Amino acid sequence: MKIAVIAHDGTKDRLRGFIQSKINMISNHTIVCTKSTSKIVKEFNLDVSAVESGPLGGDAQIAAQIVSNEIEAVLFLRDPLGKHPHEPDINMLLRLCDVYQVPLATNFKTAEILLNHFKNL
Repeated sequence: MKIAVIAHDGTKDRLRGFIQSKINMISNHTIVCTKSTSKIVKEFNLDVSAVESGPLGGDAQIAAQIVSNEIEAVLFLRDPLGKHPHEPDINMLLRLCDVYQVPLATNFKTAEILLNHFKNL
């Protein structure tokens, strides 16, 4: 299963602990990340393919993979209190998850539930 992992800057520190606690579940899947998020995921020796950072088109690149039915779930760990200049790209990605019925987690608790659901796939 191919999972996209995206994390805003305000959630990246927490992402490390999340990955460490879920390493066994995450390591069973193919992972694609935006550039700066991929650096964190690679710290755990996971095989990751990276697209551009979100503001440089990474959200759009992941959205294109959703449209091509390459991505089966998205963990978009958003910072709900931060300002994001590429908000239209974020909204487009979230909308396409809805259009293509791709499971989407936008916070750590939902990401945990999603990974638990997919752990045996």
